[in-house]
Order: sequence, then C-alpha cells, then structure tokens
Amino acid sequence: MSETLPDRLSVDPKSPFHDEALLARGIGIRFNGEERTTVEEYCVSEGWIRVAAGKSLDRRGRPITLKIKGEVVPYFLDGAQEEAT
Repeated sequence: MSETLPDRLSVDPKSPFHDEALLARGIGIRFNGEERTTVEEYCVSEGWIRVAAGKSLDRRGRPITLKIKGEVVPYFLDGAQEEAT
C-alpha cells in the first residue's frame, strides 16, 4: 500500500473523497499543532478540516459540520506507534 496520504479524505461513504482501505489502516490528523480525533474530512492544500458541530443533525440525520482553517498534517497511526516504541 502507498505510504503517501491523499490531499483530501473524508469518512463519509457517500463522498467522492472516501477511501475505505486508507481509513481502515488508521489516519491521524494534527491540526495547528494539536491532535484532532473528531475530523470528518480534511484538505491539506486548502488548509481546512471539517468537524461535527456538537450533536446537531441535519434533516437527513447526518451531523452538521463546521469548516475550520489552519495547518493540516495527516499521518498513518501505525507509523506513529512504530516510532514511539
């Protein structure tokens, strides 16, 4: 499997940027220097992440998301665990 992450990735299966194989491997996001675990979608080149806005849902039952701009650094979780040991 490739060691490079895509520029844009989403956890929503209906999104064209969804990749089940990458998500199953484990992806971590560092946003503005801190770890974020609630990221729904990210884009490195445009510098934003989408996160759920509390427990609010839209009329289709999906979480309402907010787009936050900043520095996005995605990484593989298994690679971070290997470096720590």
